[in-house]
Amino acid sequence: MKQNFGSFVKKESLHILRDKRTMLVVMLIPVMLMTLFGFAISTEVNNINVAVVASERTDGVRDAVERLSQNEYFTFKGYISQDDIGPYLRSGKAGAVVVFASDYDRRAAQAAAGVATKPIVQLIVDASNVNTAGSATAYLQNILLGSASQQAMFETRMLFNPQMRSSYNFVPGIMGLIFILVCAMMTSVSIVREKEVGTMEVLLVSPVRPVKIIFAKMIPYFAISCIVLVTILLLARYLLEVPMTGGVGGIFSLSLLYLALSLSLGLLVSTIATTQMAALLISAMVMMMPILMLSGMLFPIENLPKFFQVVSNIVPARWYIDAVRKMMIQGLPLVAVWKNCVILLGMTVAILGVSLKKFNDKLE
Repeated sequence: MKQNFGSFVKKESLHILRDKRTMLVVMLIPVMLMTLFGFAISTEVNNINVAVVASERTDGVRDAVERLSQNEYFTFKGYISQDDIGPYLRSGKAGAVVVFASDYDRRAAQAAAGVATKPIVQLIVDASNVNTAGSATAYLQNILLGSASQQAMFETRMLFNPQMRSSYNFVPGIMGLIFILVCAMMTSVSIVREKEVGTMEVLLVSPVRPVKIIFAKMIPYFAISCIVLVTILLLARYLLEVPMTGGVGGIFSLSLLYLALSLSLGLLVSTIATTQMAALLISAMVMMMPILMLSGMLFPIENLPKFFQVVSNIVPARWYIDAVRKMMIQGLPLVAVWKNCVILLGMTVAILGVSLKKFNDKLE
C-alpha cells in the first residue's frame, strides 16, 4: 500500500514537472510580485517639490531651507511670494509650500532659551493625493523641527523601521498573498482537471484509498511551495534587505503551517468548482480581494469599520501577515505569536476536515 501511495506521489510530481508553463508561473509569479512590491510600488515620499515663502531670509530660515534642500525626499524649487502659493500648488510646480514667519529667528531664540514659544512655520500641502500629503507633512515637520532651537523641546525616535521603508510593510503581506494564490490555485485546478477529463474515476478504482489519492496530489505542490518559500525569504533578506531578527527558523515554521492551510483551501475549492475555469476564478478572485482589503496587507485593520474588523478575523492571511511582521520587523520569537499559530492551526484542521468530508460525500 505504501508503494502504491508513493507511486501516486511520483506520478503527480512527474506530471507537474512536465508542465513547463505551470512551473514557470508558479516560480516566476512570486519573484515578480516580490520585486514589484519591493521596488516599484512604494509608499515612501520621494521627489516632492517644495517651495518656500520667507519675507526675511534670515540665518535661521536659510539653515532650515538648507536642510530641506539636502534631504533626498524633497526637491527645493526656490523662494516664491505669498501670491504664488495657489498657482504653484494648482499647476503642480510644488506639492508643498513652507511659509516662515517674519520673526522666525526671534521666536527660535526664545525657544532655545526655554521660553514657552515656537517658531511660526506654516505648511501648505497639496492634499489631492492623501497618501503623499500625509507623508510629506510628517517628513517636513521632522526636518523643520529638527533645528537646534527645537531639539530641547522634544525628541522623535522611530522604532523597528526608522527609514520608513515600504518594503518592510509589503513583504509580509505579499507572502500571505502569494502562498494562498499559488497553493490554493494550483491544488484546486489540479484536482478539478482530473475530474473534468475523467481520470479521477480511474484513480478512485485503484487499491489506494481516495483520501490518500488526494494527499498524494497535494504533496508535490507542498514541496514546490517550500521551494517558493525559500526563494521569497532569500529575496526578502538579500535583495530587499528586510530584517529577520525574529529568526529564520521561526518564520519558516510558521510559513509551513500557512502553506498547509493554503493547500487545504485549494482542496475545499476543488469540492465546490466543477471546471478548471471556475476553480481558477474562485482561487484568484474570491480569495484575493479579502486578502488585499481585510488582512492588513494594504490598510490597517484598526482603520476598518467595526463590521469589517470582525469579518477580517476569518481571513487566514490576517493572522499570518501579522505574525510575520512581528517576527521579521519587531524581532519577536515564534513563541511570542503563539495566538496567531493556534488560530492558523485551528483553521487548517477545520478547513481540511470540511474539505475531506465534502470530497467523500461527492464520491458516495
